[in-house]
Amino acid sequence: MHSYLLHNDDIRDTSSQDLSAGQVGLLNGWGVFSTIRVYDGVMFAWERHWHRMQIDAAKLHVPFPAEQDWLAQRLYRLIEANRAWNATLRVAVVRNRGGMFEGPGPMRPFDVIAFTADVNRWGASVRLGLIPNARHAANEFAGTKNLSWSENLTWYERAHEQGLDEVVLLNERGEVAECTSANIFASQGDQVWTPPLKSGCLPGVTRALLLDEVKIPGLRITEKTLLPADLEAADEVFITSTTRELLPVVSIEGLAIQAGTGVRQQLQQALSAYVDSYINARKKADIKV
Repeated sequence: MHSYLLHNDDIRDTSSQDLSAGQVGLLNGWGVFSTIRVYDGVMFAWERHWHRMQIDAAKLHVPFPAEQDWLAQRLYRLIEANRAWNATLRVAVVRNRGGMFEGPGPMRPFDVIAFTADVNRWGASVRLGLIPNARHAANEFAGTKNLSWSENLTWYERAHEQGLDEVVLLNERGEVAECTSANIFASQGDQVWTPPLKSGCLPGVTRALLLDEVKIPGLRITEKTLLPADLEAADEVFITSTTRELLPVVSIEGLAIQAGTGVRQQLQQALSAYVDSYINARKKADIKV
């Protein structure tokens, strides 16, 4: 984490103690968050991150900023304070009131907390484990990116204890959903598939860009229900996230998969070109929000 964080309207030292145990969202995971890549001082795909947080906040009854620009301006102040021109930014909107253990005294409906950090070095590929019944696709809150993240963190930590990098999470029907903090794709020939949202996966921003924006002639990228057997049958498997972009999967515990990279490389190049175009357009127009 860098030296400064954003707390509502103020840029503060990360060592300052400004939060209260009475903020109900902190102890109950009642809030929403997003992780954003900053390239050359510009928040990439900010509109998509904002939109997803707004939708999730409405589902979870989390009070949320009314204006996109209001939050963006504060996040850019944080980027400038930390000189985090190429970094990872994490922003959370935490509900403060409600429930049985709301703290005493006046308190605003929500707190915005954000910080930046260096971009993590993920490595060139990933090795995955497999967790059954890890997503409940029928749950009305499936796919929301909320602060209750302890299950994901535990699975992720255990994977590293076992010499793995991440895990594939299956839903109650045995279908592939996602990883703890990444979406998953499989390719076969000129077809590229990722699990549909009804699998219980989170609608990742990189996932959405590959489905909606990144186009390669002759390559078709669509949603499709995937089983572990489909991962074995694929020519290649890769995962996507805001901070990883696209990483090839070289092994999945209990499965025999092929470690191809051709389609992923094409998509990575196309995504990188999209990122460059997005950043350059906003810098040229001096538009950041």
